[in-house]
Amino acid sequence: MMTRDEIDIKQYIDEQLEKQGVVILPEMEAKESMQLITYLGYKPAMTMLDPWYNRGVGGVREDYVPYILEIIDNIKDNTDHFFLWGFPEIAAKFVDRVNKPLAFVTWITWFFKNCPSVVRGWRSSQQACLHFATATAKMYPENFFNAQQEIRFENNNMRFVPGPNSVIEEPLLVGFCGKKEQTGHPSQKPEKVYEKLLLMSSKRGDLIYDPMAGSGTTGAVCKTHNRKCILSDISDEYLTLAENRLGVKRIPVDILEYFLVTV
Repeated sequence: MMTRDEIDIKQYIDEQLEKQGVVILPEMEAKESMQLITYLGYKPAMTMLDPWYNRGVGGVREDYVPYILEIIDNIKDNTDHFFLWGFPEIAAKFVDRVNKPLAFVTWITWFFKNCPSVVRGWRSSQQACLHFATATAKMYPENFFNAQQEIRFENNNMRFVPGPNSVIEEPLLVGFCGKKEQTGHPSQKPEKVYEKLLLMSSKRGDLIYDPMAGSGTTGAVCKTHNRKCILSDISDEYLTLAENRLGVKRIPVDILEYFLVTV
């Protein structure tokens, strides 16, 4: 049973979600953030995990795979849909390693032509996203219907139900491409890339969660499509980018002090 202090914390977060639609937690590790929202009784319809890809920005660690799996284990019993990003050679290592109740659904490719890489050899033009879901998780292909398809779907007169393509083609946010979206984050994704994932796995009013939120792309898409969102990140710099982008200040550390000390 939660103490009065913990109930007050949840009430505060609930009020902020209703008022702003987006809550930004203080800087913390993804695992700690997951433990927090689970302990307070939140169950996101969808969780987005877009970690650094174990090279370049973010550094390299030998235990990357078990480290990410440990993070996932803290949310696997508490979310309907789970999306994991990585380079194809990184993502491939997780296809059959995520534990139940989550199960692999599909491999999604983000394809782009404007990679500015100067490396001699094969030129990267894709990133991968793995979709996992529980057996009872609902998907929402109707979010992608045209007007005629909506009528046919409502009349139960649609033999095949179309959904989004598993290949998402959007240019990188570099140079003049997506200039208005750019925040300065070194690996920021276009909102249109996240948009399809969010629309396929949630409905209006659902709670979305991103514990490695970077500059807040998940939050921006949630605000556009009327979802509630809890964001966190270990980087104070990135959370500042998200605050400025979303017009939302993170929850002060002292409000969560009791939880962070005792859990």
